[in-house]
Amino acid sequence: MPGAGDLEAERSQLREQLGPIGLWTFQLDRLGVGDERDLVREVERAGFGSLWIAEGTASKEALTHSSVLLAATERLTVATGIANVWARDAVAMASAARYLADASGGRFVVGMGVSHAGALQRRGHQYGRPLGFMRDYLEQMNEAVLSSPQPAVGPWRMIAALRPRMLELAAELTHGAHTYFVPPSHTARARATLGPSPVLVPEQAVVLDGDADVARARARDYTSHYLARETYRNNLRDLGFDDDDVAGSGSDRLVDALVVWGDRDRITDRIAEHREAGADHVAVQILTESGALSVGDVRMLADIASSTTQ
Repeated sequence: MPGAGDLEAERSQLREQLGPIGLWTFQLDRLGVGDERDLVREVERAGFGSLWIAEGTASKEALTHSSVLLAATERLTVATGIANVWARDAVAMASAARYLADASGGRFVVGMGVSHAGALQRRGHQYGRPLGFMRDYLEQMNEAVLSSPQPAVGPWRMIAALRPRMLELAAELTHGAHTYFVPPSHTARARATLGPSPVLVPEQAVVLDGDADVARARARDYTSHYLARETYRNNLRDLGFDDDDVAGSGSDRLVDALVVWGDRDRITDRIAEHREAGADHVAVQILTESGALSVGDVRMLADIASSTTQ
């Protein structure tokens, strides 16, 4: 990473490049390359500043996937949310990030994370020392000797962070932090920990339906998955939710705090809450009935999100 002065300028440049709203999705994993190229071009036409893609155990490999999406677009920033640091060593990550930044004119953000114990066990790894491992990994990236040209813009580096010490590491060694499965109250805490300079990008899940029963049922398909993980439960307890709130698929209070559903005003208000709490860019994840992301979903959310920038 560059010196403090350069890092401050780079964070400002990334903040401006991303703009206020991005799209976060797992759902490109379900599409063939031709279909996802068509969809990502629609995301770009709709005016989103970024597209965030995941790397779960069954997902497409994140850096290869990013290269396809970058090649299919001209202005959209593509970000990994997150690339698993156990899936490739630090030199490989640094080399790929540099190359993708150079190839795309700086439109690539390598978001990295330590993942979770269960996911690592399925890969044959043992989960341990997440903070120490991430610090060592970032320092090895900084020290990597690479023969490829340094790109004119980027590569941008962010890490997944929820708790204070990982957030502090993001502030020290990266351009910023990506937070996931969090309400606006966490965004406020994260900003207080990071300080004013690092870029902060929370994910916000939405259901584009105003029926409470339908919306909460769809939201619980999402919350039940993450509430099975101790890291997320502990983070939510720190924010004032109790054991009953985080049990199973979550209480109505918790579901409504994590997943915004309903009309334009409710969704734009939630995005605004994150922004007022200190988010630079909000990556919005649409929870669909079918589990697939359609052009119609993208256009509907873009229409809603546009009112937050007016």
